[in-house]
Amino acid sequence: MEDKQPIRIIPLGGVNEIGKNMTAVEYADSILVIDCGLMFPDDEILGVDIVIPDVTYLVEKVDKVVGIILTHGHEDHIGALPYVLRQINVPIWGTRLTLGFARAKLDEHNLTDLAEFHQIEPGEHFEIGPFAIETIRVSHSIPDGFAMAIRLPSGIIFHTGDFKFDQTPIDGRLTDFAALARIGAEGVLLMLTDCTNVEKPGHVPSERLVGKMFRQVFAEASGKIIVAMFASNIHRMQQVFDIAAEFGRKVATVGRSMAENMVIAEDLGYLKVPPEVKIRVEEIPELPASQVVVMTTGSQGEPLSALTRIAMDDHPIVRVEHGDMVIISATPIPGNEDLVMRTINHLFKRGAKVIYDPIAPVHVSGHGNREELKLMLNFIRPRYVVPVHGEYRHVAKYVELAEEVGIPTENVFALEVGDVLEVGPFGAQKVAKVPAGDVFVDGIGVGDVGDVVLRDRRHLAQDGIFIVVVGIDRNSGEIVAGPDIISRGFIYLEEAEDLMQEARQTVVETIEHLAVDAATEWATVQSDVRSAVAKLLYNRTRRRPMIVPVIMEV
Repeated sequence: MEDKQPIRIIPLGGVNEIGKNMTAVEYADSILVIDCGLMFPDDEILGVDIVIPDVTYLVEKVDKVVGIILTHGHEDHIGALPYVLRQINVPIWGTRLTLGFARAKLDEHNLTDLAEFHQIEPGEHFEIGPFAIETIRVSHSIPDGFAMAIRLPSGIIFHTGDFKFDQTPIDGRLTDFAALARIGAEGVLLMLTDCTNVEKPGHVPSERLVGKMFRQVFAEASGKIIVAMFASNIHRMQQVFDIAAEFGRKVATVGRSMAENMVIAEDLGYLKVPPEVKIRVEEIPELPASQVVVMTTGSQGEPLSALTRIAMDDHPIVRVEHGDMVIISATPIPGNEDLVMRTINHLFKRGAKVIYDPIAPVHVSGHGNREELKLMLNFIRPRYVVPVHGEYRHVAKYVELAEEVGIPTENVFALEVGDVLEVGPFGAQKVAKVPAGDVFVDGIGVGDVGDVVLRDRRHLAQDGIFIVVVGIDRNSGEIVAGPDIISRGFIYLEEAEDLMQEARQTVVETIEHLAVDAATEWATVQSDVRSAVAKLLYNRTRRRPMIVPVIMEV
């Protein structure tokens, strides 16, 4: 009989946060990684482009990592691949569409040759090292998503992926309820579950509800129709094309990511576009507004997105005119509300009629509400549960929900990034913590922006910078140049000449007081100048700019 060793569940991202999904499942001498996502920075992380998981633990144990399996093709599940594969080059498993998006992402970084892809389908059984895996089709806001059962000698680990129970999916591919029930009957040791919409009662409406609303809008619209949505929502793209064809309209796609995803989905057969319906953006001015649909990115109000440029009348071709209809077919990601409302205001200002959730049902979530989360629990009937894909409040609410369906509170583990949960027939307990956290990607730099840099950026954003430049004779200690002052974001120099003169005098007095000579530590001079100027500026303005003394030896 095979020795039943403990299974270690290690979230490297995606717990107590939405995004950056990555979980390591470790058994004996093998590690299977589930998902490899990124997260977009919040307002506090100034200037950073994206946030990815810290994979130090995987790098240290790279010989044990047998592969990465991707549950679906959203950025928060595949977006970190180009950065992680540079550190741990391991095989990747995923469905056809997911791998299509992953290949395109690696192409951007010239890394396609680096990856070893293995295509799988929902409903398939296969092995990755000691992990016997069965994938189960689930509905989501992107095709080809799956849950998975990972069978090990110590028990079954079940991962829901991102899911909802859509009874009338656009592609006709229903969640495999029979497989869920069968796996639950086998006996599941632990379930990792999506908990994003745990606060929302009832069930998520079907994607077809959005199509019904689109049809109503298309029937009423007399001008252009602009539809903004997530670039990966292939099902919604399909509905736009189908309804545009019904109403004799042509569809142009604006936004690089949407255009790329559309080509991939069409090439792989997930999107069926009537050839007479699709037009190039350049053809829009040649058609009457009543025959045009523009499908675009920018539903989150991103400053450089296509919709924002259109709203600001900054797009080279697409113009919003009085009587045009704009549909914002997405809900704002937390933190993006102000950006979205700003874009909507600009669209109204240009004479458009704007339809957005909750004004009208033009968006439905890809994540199940409370009753669907309960149903998944009742299908799987796990002994232990780990909520993922949710913030602290979601996890807390999920603990209450699990208790409602009979899962004891002590059997629901609210893990932090880097926690190690050991689980097996003996029970489950948190046993350790591994190196984990956030890695910031800024431009081409990966990990070179840390807490100190972010603190400086926040300081600069709040109070500006005040630079003092002074030249000192190395031997005599006399000031031979300056002090000169440069200020940015603190105060307008020409309106504060008295303060600038006082600052210069403070620098002179500080240096003279130090009796600078050849033996003086220049770091001491800089420190004292900084302190003296900081005290003066705070007393006069109650502001604390970043002060940078530049002492030049002459």
